[in-house]
Amino acid sequence: MPAESLKAAAPYLIEQRYADYSAEQHQVWQELVRRRRPQIDSHACREYLDGYQVIGLRDDRLPDLAAISALLGPRTGWSTTPVSGFLPAEAFFEMLAARMFPTTTWLRGRDSLEYTPEPDIFHDVFGHVPMHAHRVFADFLQHYGSVCAKIKDQELLEQLGRLFWYTVEFGLIRQDGEIKVYGSGVISSHRECTNVIEGGCQVRTFNLEEVLRTPVRVDRIHKLLFAIEDFDQLYEAMHAAEDWAEERLLQSHPGQ
Repeated sequence: MPAESLKAAAPYLIEQRYADYSAEQHQVWQELVRRRRPQIDSHACREYLDGYQVIGLRDDRLPDLAAISALLGPRTGWSTTPVSGFLPAEAFFEMLAARMFPTTTWLRGRDSLEYTPEPDIFHDVFGHVPMHAHRVFADFLQHYGSVCAKIKDQELLEQLGRLFWYTVEFGLIRQDGEIKVYGSGVISSHRECTNVIEGGCQVRTFNLEEVLRTPVRVDRIHKLLFAIEDFDQLYEAMHAAEDWAEERLLQSHPGQ
């Protein structure tokens, strides 16, 4: 879907003014990456580490979103699309369905290296985008967006949001007998990643039904997360979630 055909998301699309980033901002990016790389190199899943190389991320300079999209497009059809900030759900799902990942262009300041409540380019690109180079994950994410874009029932969307939260944002995977991280919230947060590594978080085997009934808490560090066995499991779970959502809609709106 070309950008001009987007409806809900169109008002939020912007250009990344790459030349406007200051030397200080590039230094802040470098410091953020330097702080995260040791854990990531040891505890991120293979797919994330491969994707980091595929999209050409640099440790010493902020990412050029157009350059990343040029590398991602031929591989998985995804683009890393700059937006002005937080998107309403309708616009967010529309972009995911079109394989356009909404990406903020602002960067936190040096006084907020550890945490920022609003996602910035570090969270969006360092945390999310390497996984978009993995074809199965990329297909899962697009399918999630296309399913949610058709649903208007807010309670149902909230439950499907739990699937996104416990995979895309805070997903874990078992690889080589260890728990590895792939969710952006764990990748980009030292506290969350350390919590997983040091056993402060219970890790359960991914089960779609349990995930859908596990409420999201954004006000505290996670006490429970879920680990998949491989990304095919995630892709299959999305198809099962679609069937579940359709059944719930039929039950709540019989005859439609």
